[in-house]
Amino acid sequence: MPTPSFVAPADREAVTSLLRAQLDALPARSPFYAEKFAEHGIKPAALVSLGDLAKFPFTTKEMLRQSQAAAPPLGRHAGTGLTEVIRVHASTGTTGKPSWVGVTRSDAAAWTEIVSRAFRTMGASKEDVVLHAAGLTLFVGGLPIRDALEDIGSTVIPIGTGASEKAVLALETLGVTALHSTPSYARYLAEYVRGLGRDPREFGIKKVFVGGEPGGGEPAFRARVEQEWGARVTEGLGNADMAPVIFGEAPGSGGMRFTGGRHVLVELIDPDSGEPVEAEPGATGELVYTSVDRQCCPLVRFRTRDRVKITGRAGDGAPLIRCVGRTDDMLIVLGVNVFPSAVRDLVQTKHPRTTGAVQIVLPSQGPRVEPPLRVEAEWGEDPGDREQLRHEIEALIRSRLSVRASVTLVPPGSLERSEMKSRLTRLADPERQL
Repeated sequence: MPTPSFVAPADREAVTSLLRAQLDALPARSPFYAEKFAEHGIKPAALVSLGDLAKFPFTTKEMLRQSQAAAPPLGRHAGTGLTEVIRVHASTGTTGKPSWVGVTRSDAAAWTEIVSRAFRTMGASKEDVVLHAAGLTLFVGGLPIRDALEDIGSTVIPIGTGASEKAVLALETLGVTALHSTPSYARYLAEYVRGLGRDPREFGIKKVFVGGEPGGGEPAFRARVEQEWGARVTEGLGNADMAPVIFGEAPGSGGMRFTGGRHVLVELIDPDSGEPVEAEPGATGELVYTSVDRQCCPLVRFRTRDRVKITGRAGDGAPLIRCVGRTDDMLIVLGVNVFPSAVRDLVQTKHPRTTGAVQIVLPSQGPRVEPPLRVEAEWGEDPGDREQLRHEIEALIRSRLSVRASVTLVPPGSLERSEMKSRLTRLADPERQL
């Protein structure tokens, strides 16, 4: 079996040793994994080298939900009880019902190490004053990222979400040099500022760190954010059940590199067959994470549903990635896989004739959708001939994504905006006609 290629060569021996110890101890700590290993006839001793991890069964989000329902609050997969937990976060899925994620003191220290390494890679420094516009409640992108930025030495302004008025006040008075938010909120805040009759660039932000949803790596979307703020955009990628940020993009590198060190093991798999995929430039696949030393919520081969592409290699040979979408967001139109974020990126290329805001209207819950794909897009400040624009967008979607679309142009500001993650699809309202 191939060795997972996200592991730095210098770390392979240590990671192998740590993972063996984790797997050896797991059946005694976690009834979930004791049963899972027995069911699949696999013993921890089967891991001789890192490539042997592919012999072990996958863990899915639905399995974790069932585990917590069977043994609340943390689940049968948890490796510790609440007495050893210093903080509880939550992750959500397509149901919207939270799954609890317990963090011990050791887990929190590992998170801070991983995330601070990611943000250093993304360009954060102790000289930065960071407007931290992420949820500060249960969201793993809130308090843990604040901890990591403070570890770097940055000055953190924990503005949270739903506080755009206060965010502008901070921008006016505190010498903010960097913004951290979802890609959607970076756009939302720029629109909010322009609605006040001001130019976002006047605040002098130099860096925008984004994550939490696809979009930061979409060329047109990124170019729009950079133009609006006059700042450089870099992105990070993580997973609420594993660590808040596990990949970070160095400025100008063309992709995100793994920053999990010896705490997380990453595999790339074919999402259909489950077979390992070599992380070579041009390859695509789904990210799978394994906890190497996690105490409370250790996971083995956790399927993230994040689809990524290997964009190249860093100077030291480390693979670089872009997230192209999530499997649970993906639509299938006559056998063609379509990520809503890809549709948004195409509409963004028509700025300023469009605002870039877009929603895909589904007749029923996906993933399968009968053509044409129904798309609502806002026309922009200089749309020109709107009928011509509509035809151009339809032709662009057909040529780039190989699906037939029916585009309806709607007035600027009419599609839902979000201060967190943007919802790019919605179910058709029978009372509302396209």
